[in-house]
Amino acid sequence: MNKTKKIPMRSCVVTRERLPKNELVRVVRTPEGNVIVDTTGKANGRGAYLKKDLTVFEKAQKSKILNRQLEVEVKEEVFEELKALLK
Repeated sequence: MNKTKKIPMRSCVVTRERLPKNELVRVVRTPEGNVIVDTTGKANGRGAYLKKDLTVFEKAQKSKILNRQLEVEVKEEVFEELKALLK
């Protein structure tokens, strides 16, 4: 029997698309209240997923959707870090 590995699916908070976890980037509010880009996908805290796409990052920044999802002010540096990931 060929057992296929289950691909974890997550929803992008901007586009609402369900995508494989590896096509998304996780932004986390840590228990201390800091917002970080979680490249491992395993950081503790409240997470929100974004599609790895510049237009999605810019939309998230303009609409302040991460501020609502993570219930905290998301700093400019977080978006800079996200954009750097795409390069």
